[in-house]
Amino acid sequence: MSKIHRLSEETINRIAAGEVVERPASAVKELVENAIDAGATQIDISLGEGGKALILIEDNGCGMSAEELELAIERHATSKLPDGDEGDRLFRITSLGFRGEALPSIGAVARLSITSRPQEAPNAQQIRVEGGRNLGLSPAAGGLGTRVEVRDLFYATPARLKFLKSDRAETTAVNDIVKRLAMAHPEIAFSLTSDGRRSFTYPKETGDAAQLDRLTAIMGSEFGNNAVPVMAEREGARLYGFAGLPTYNHATAQKQYLVVNGRPVRDRLLNGAVRGAYQDFLAGNRHPALALFLDIDPAQLDVNVHPAKTEVRFRDAGLVRSMIVGALRAALGTAGHRAATTVADQTLAAFRPGNGAYVNPTLYQAAAQYQAPIDPQAPQTADQQARTHALAEAAAEWLSAPNSFGASMGAAPDASLPLGLARAQLHETYILAQTHDGFVIVDQHAAHERLVYERMKKQIAEQGIRRQILLVPDIVELEVDDGETILARADELADLGFVVERFGPGANSRIAIMVREVPAMMKGSDSAAMLRDMAEEMQHLGQGLALKEKLEEICGTLACHTSVRAGRRLSVEEMNALLRDMEATPHAGQCNHGRPTYVELKLNDIERLFGRR
Repeated sequence: MSKIHRLSEETINRIAAGEVVERPASAVKELVENAIDAGATQIDISLGEGGKALILIEDNGCGMSAEELELAIERHATSKLPDGDEGDRLFRITSLGFRGEALPSIGAVARLSITSRPQEAPNAQQIRVEGGRNLGLSPAAGGLGTRVEVRDLFYATPARLKFLKSDRAETTAVNDIVKRLAMAHPEIAFSLTSDGRRSFTYPKETGDAAQLDRLTAIMGSEFGNNAVPVMAEREGARLYGFAGLPTYNHATAQKQYLVVNGRPVRDRLLNGAVRGAYQDFLAGNRHPALALFLDIDPAQLDVNVHPAKTEVRFRDAGLVRSMIVGALRAALGTAGHRAATTVADQTLAAFRPGNGAYVNPTLYQAAAQYQAPIDPQAPQTADQQARTHALAEAAAEWLSAPNSFGASMGAAPDASLPLGLARAQLHETYILAQTHDGFVIVDQHAAHERLVYERMKKQIAEQGIRRQILLVPDIVELEVDDGETILARADELADLGFVVERFGPGANSRIAIMVREVPAMMKGSDSAAMLRDMAEEMQHLGQGLALKEKLEEICGTLACHTSVRAGRRLSVEEMNALLRDMEATPHAGQCNHGRPTYVELKLNDIERLFGRR
């Protein structure tokens, strides 16, 4: 075995660079964060070959003097921590970058040039670094701000090049990084150009709707049309943002974003909180879209968890988690019976040819005839005259005659009834209602299931959880840590219907817990599995959320079995009562599994479907 020796400075720099600069997107992230910290209001990014050949970032920030340029390429030089700091500020970080590793790390593996001019300087200065070698400082042409040019990334460490993906994949990674930063900072204009082609441009957003305008630009107009505002404050922390309606959902969680103190992060805490907030609105394989922004005291946050600063650690994770869950549920509650606008679009798409669904081709032949120019003075054929007369008679009879439910079909609902008036029941399963500007089709079972479920939740909130005393108490053996965690929170569990106490030592140094009472709706459930889940969640987040979610899951099951089933004939009074209850009940736009309870089509949509528009 060789003797211990010191690594060369060049090797040290390249090892450090490997931690900070993993791929072109990593370099772009560090450089754009520097531009944001410099107070830029315009940041332009250009790429060549996915960032492998060229990364060019220009900003109009405060710029750097010649002396600062010399320091900027040295390791652990920073403007983000005060001079003389003894490390205390490392746990009160208020900027995006602070380690002073990005520029020297990039310079160690690429050809780096930085051109910068501060406001007070008459001209710009440029410094160049290649493979870790400082090539010196020189005057250069340049406006206010900073221009960073990175060429031939990883030329000094060619082995790293073999692990990069295709140009397209690397460009996509950069695209994602920049969009996340743009989402976090709507007050800054961003643009991205790849191989001479403009990928996107986001202008500077101002005004009260700045955040939503930027989110809509990035996540799409459908998100903007189907998002509700989120707002909460607790113990000095402030949460705000927008969350998509449950019926506007996706197959993956890619459209879930969390920004903490202006820093986009990926955190498992968000995934768990979103699952808890939406768990009684969505099926397990569907995910909502949302963007949340958390402002919190930097002392309550550790951003030093990962070299790339993409992860954070909260001092009180339970507080943040419960805050997110509560804020999301409150926001979704304000949506009332709303369903996503995309539900109608998907319904209309099902009727259009070429989508795999069966469509009667004669419908579109007829639609084409409606679209053709018509001469109102041209004489009608005998067939056309007969068809027109028959349609007119049928329409007059339909509008004037009372229907089988005793309600006049001629009475049109006004705008104060969003779900309209019931006109018919189709196949003893679907309610057809006429609104003032279209019609609604309601799935009677799904709608009533949601109504029953919401009533059950309200009853539990107002009257508490009914408890069932077990004739023979359950004895559950847990690991020592899990058992002590459960016993320490016994009072909180009792509020949720679970009465537990220490029974004594178990086998193999375990703790035996006696379960005396359980929530009435959970009688017969697996107490051991529930206690283990709760102990794990309490240790991780500080709260017994697993039980709450299990209770809601059981409520959903009970609601499903006690609601109006498909195949039951309803009177017009029953149908209208269901519609009015839906209008007055939160979350009535989707069932407990995330499916829409109704589809609304406007007259304009129907006319387009038949080629009248």
